[in-house]
Amino acid sequence: MQKKDSWLLPEGIDEALPEQAKQLERLRRILLDAFACWGYQLVIPPLVDFLDSLLVAGGADLEHQTFKLTDQLSGKLLGVRADMTPLVARMDAHHLPHPRPARLCYYGTVLHTLGDPLEKTRAPMQIGAELYGHAGLDSDFEIIGLMLETLSLSGVENAYLDLGHVAVYRALVNMAGLNPAQEAELFTLLQRKARADLNQFLAEQPLEAGKADWFRALPELNGGLETLDRAGALYAGLNNPDIDRALNDLQTLAGKLRRAYPNLPLSFDLAELRGYHYHTGVAFAAFIPEIGREIARGGRYDNIGRAFGRARPATGFSADLKVLVNLFQAAAPDAQKEIIFAPSGGDPGLHEAVRDLRAQGRTVIQHLPEQIGDAAALGCNAILAWRDQQWVVAALAV
Repeated sequence: MQKKDSWLLPEGIDEALPEQAKQLERLRRILLDAFACWGYQLVIPPLVDFLDSLLVAGGADLEHQTFKLTDQLSGKLLGVRADMTPLVARMDAHHLPHPRPARLCYYGTVLHTLGDPLEKTRAPMQIGAELYGHAGLDSDFEIIGLMLETLSLSGVENAYLDLGHVAVYRALVNMAGLNPAQEAELFTLLQRKARADLNQFLAEQPLEAGKADWFRALPELNGGLETLDRAGALYAGLNNPDIDRALNDLQTLAGKLRRAYPNLPLSFDLAELRGYHYHTGVAFAAFIPEIGREIARGGRYDNIGRAFGRARPATGFSADLKVLVNLFQAAAPDAQKEIIFAPSGGDPGLHEAVRDLRAQGRTVIQHLPEQIGDAAALGCNAILAWRDQQWVVAALAV
């Protein structure tokens, strides 16, 4: 006996019906073909792995988002992947030991225990690319360029790019001498944009004179290119090479982007610490006005492969194919496709004609005896008919 509401799915878990599945597959092929044209090779990480491998450098957030289970064979704790990056990093570290840069891309569903409050799904279909083995800004620029190409192919025409650099915050934390608990609380307050709580927290800390002001200023350091000038003036007296290098890197990267993409709006936010627990340098995200969160994100995460025995510089980006496909459908509706209805029967000539049409990439739906629904009901707009001693495709009469 069927249970009541047995058709319901768990909250945040969705399914793709034929039209959406067709669009997802269509966009996936377009994007992976584009990645290949840039030299990125496809890899498919495992769905389930040992928990320690999944949580490499991911921080508490990734651990909270990971579903955990016990392996009945080994007795060890496993997890369902919540992010692809650690798994791809292991591939580079363990299976691709050459010293030259490695360009890898991937796609697949990841699973989150809670999901983002602004998302409707806990099972994003992640697609992305990563470049290992190069530490310069040129590889950051390449990855950002590939992310912008991904958005363009998905029909996004009004994206703007937000840039940050985790080294600024990390250097300030080290100079202020914050302990791990203080750093974690401060990080949370900055991500919540809770300025009143931030000020109260800083007032309660035994910081030397002036050091609390470093962190009070961070939420104000956002906006256009002038943001970097304001940050440089504010922190100039600290003589911290990490901060100076980070601001210079952002200036240099912004210059390269403005020359290559003169119409791309750029903004900067030094308090936005996306992926802080494993990012080591430039962090970036793409936004559009229609969606209240980033539609693609990435950054530099050098040495993430250290836990797998091989530390290499790395940079990459990812996006949710389910988010992109909604923009893709709006921008590029599927053209009316020929769908051919073929009669049933055991005629060898009919069988050969149907096989030849399908070999050409054309869609043929063959009639089943005693089926419900005619050619029109099945969505067909053409018919395979016997005319002049041969099987030919003709328009379906309406």
